[in-house]
Amino acid sequence: MVKEQPITHHTLHITKKWYAIYVKSRHEKVIFSELQKKGIESSLPLMTTIRQWSDRKKKVEVPLFRSYLFVKIELKTEKLFVLQTPGVVKFVDFNREAVTIPEQQMYWLNQMVHSSLELRPEHYLPIDAEVEVLFGPLKGLRGRVKQKNSETRLVVWFDAIMQGVSVEMDPACLSSTSPETRDIRPAHTGEYIV
Repeated sequence: MVKEQPITHHTLHITKKWYAIYVKSRHEKVIFSELQKKGIESSLPLMTTIRQWSDRKKKVEVPLFRSYLFVKIELKTEKLFVLQTPGVVKFVDFNREAVTIPEQQMYWLNQMVHSSLELRPEHYLPIDAEVEVLFGPLKGLRGRVKQKNSETRLVVWFDAIMQGVSVEMDPACLSSTSPETRDIRPAHTGEYIV
């Protein structure tokens, strides 16, 4: 019989939060594996892409955010443990404070990665209207719209690492959440959301 540890006043205050860590490039999968072995809850979002060799094409999974991983830890007690993992360079910080990633952003990132939708990393913050997805596997997700040629793409931005991910969306699935464009509910297929 396993004896349960009593819940003390001290243990009730330990809250784990998500943080972004910067890691050695092209070592993301190895470092992710090492963090998992250490028992650290971590996330390495991957996307499928086609790589061309001289004789063939092959689908491969590559990191969505190159050189970044996410860890869910109690910062005061586990930060050093994470930093001691070979290949981990540093925590993403602002004014020397590790930046937390909202739980909701991590949830939607996971939903996007596990959907069958085509993802693409984004390296700049779009300035278009904020929208919310009304239908489908990403219902409830909020982001910003970007136009690329005739595509409408929904961009979800991660401030901590100054990168984002986009997915092609039918404008009919999107509803504006910007105060100045609330009359566009929902947007019609083929119309630009501005």
